[in-house]
Amino acid sequence: MSSVRWEVEGQDWPNRAYSRFVHTAMLDWHVQIAGPEAGQAPVLLLVHGTGAATHSWRDLLPLLARHYTVIAPDMPGHGFTRGRISGGQSLPGMARALGELLTKLGHAAPSVIVGHSAGAAIGARLALDERWDATLVGLTPALMPFPGLAARLFPALARALFVNPFTAMIFAQMASSRGEVARFLKKSTGSRIDDLGIDLYHRLFRTSDHCAGAIGMMANWDLETLSASLPGLTGRALLVHGGRDAMIPQDSVERAAGLIPGAELTTLPDLGHLAHEEAPDRLAEMILAFAAQSPAVAA
Repeated sequence: MSSVRWEVEGQDWPNRAYSRFVHTAMLDWHVQIAGPEAGQAPVLLLVHGTGAATHSWRDLLPLLARHYTVIAPDMPGHGFTRGRISGGQSLPGMARALGELLTKLGHAAPSVIVGHSAGAAIGARLALDERWDATLVGLTPALMPFPGLAARLFPALARALFVNPFTAMIFAQMASSRGEVARFLKKSTGSRIDDLGIDLYHRLFRTSDHCAGAIGMMANWDLETLSASLPGLTGRALLVHGGRDAMIPQDSVERAAGLIPGAELTTLPDLGHLAHEEAPDRLAEMILAFAAQSPAVAA
């Protein structure tokens, strides 16, 4: 198995000056914290999706940090975070681990949670379990189970791949070519990201530990239980869908918005699944404008 190394792959990591390593329970987290000193601004939590890491926020994080204390971790099994979660990378387990990190950092209840794809599911689960009134912004959010038979087959397939010790190494070998990673990103996300973004994903995908983390996350996913819980969210919610998103269908985001009380839905026709990497200025403006209308943030 191979891992990304902070002293090698991370030597020029985006926003490296904001990086720190924090230990909680069984995890050694890589987390980036930027913005005003603690207590000087509300806390905004960034939660990346499956297969990504803090690099996904490389351009968005500095824009949000002008107004918030921004906390962006590499989720368990991803990037430079090390260790395992007891019971596997289940949705409740990932949310619980993230809550432990926030407590360790002294920021137990963020005012705003911004989650991308599966990160939106983690953020929603965390808000539900902790009974927070945090403002939730889901960027191309993965909140609903796959339709029909796929809902059962996809997790089963991911679990089958996960138990095979060679699967992650095979995926990493396939991603050893930068060109292959570029083609995969374009086809699977519908997004057109810059060369730096492709390079950073390439660094991650060519390591078997990161691939294993992504597969393990999918293998333990239970979106049926989450979707049934969405009506329990009490904070304001904004769901943003990219019109060219090749991963999350429009109707899935629409159904999720219909389950969350008072949720707003915005579609960006010209962007894909990695909308926040394609147009960080536009997404920052949307996030800041929506969050500013939330009573808890405005106070």
